[in-house]
Amino acid sequence: MMPPRAYIFIGLNAVRILSLIFLLLVFCSSIVVMVHDIRAVNQFLSATAGSSNNSTVTAMEDCDYIGDSTVPNQPAGAFWAVLNRLLIIFQVIMLFMSEIGWPAPFFESYFPVLGKEFGLGALGVFQCLLGAAILSHHVDKFTQVTAFLLFAIGCLNILLGLVFRESAKARRSITSWRAERKGVLPSIKDMRPQRSGSSASFYTNEKTHELESEYGSIRSQKGYGFGKQGEKSAGLKGFLISKPLESLPRYAPAPQSNRAPTPRNSVPMFHSSPTAI
Repeated sequence: MMPPRAYIFIGLNAVRILSLIFLLLVFCSSIVVMVHDIRAVNQFLSATAGSSNNSTVTAMEDCDYIGDSTVPNQPAGAFWAVLNRLLIIFQVIMLFMSEIGWPAPFFESYFPVLGKEFGLGALGVFQCLLGAAILSHHVDKFTQVTAFLLFAIGCLNILLGLVFRESAKARRSITSWRAERKGVLPSIKDMRPQRSGSSASFYTNEKTHELESEYGSIRSQKGYGFGKQGEKSAGLKGFLISKPLESLPRYAPAPQSNRAPTPRNSVPMFHSSPTAI
């Protein structure tokens, strides 16, 4: 059975794939609508220029919109209609690039709400705005369906953004998934002595770089030493320094006891001969 984070990873990426598909459909439908609008404007201009006294042409000029199009019948109406479609296409491209995560530095610098540090809420809001902007006009069935699907997936992204917040994009990222899989496995520290040569020098340089990045330059800062200052600094960082046990090497003589020497016997060490004078 897979862990819960695996189901979250699969679910978020499924929503991501659907979002990419719906954005592609909206991109295609916007181009189709723009082409139809341009054709309708050309037909309208050719009809009004051919016969100006016709009642049909007069009725067409009195309409609010040009027939079979989303172009309003007003000054510069065709310009604003085409510009609207171009802006929609541009926004769709930006959202598509945000979903695939490329280029990440560009979004982090210029569009932070679409970068990795933010969740899916902002993305869902933009998708809902695009869907509502398209559905607010009279469009064909294909464009209407794609816009509705984009609006629906935008609502789902807003909901996922509220649930997972800023960690939504990190949970669905493939690189973070691989990093988490490596973190689950136990790490074994190599206790073997370092060999002399290039490997030892590389290890020393790497260790020095880590110390410099954490505590600053070694030459620019003064160490705490092995006294009370060093013990206090280590205690603030969570380290406990205990006093080492006293021990002697194997070749050292056994320690003498501190007991008082026993008094010697009063009996003399030698006996005199019976023939002595």
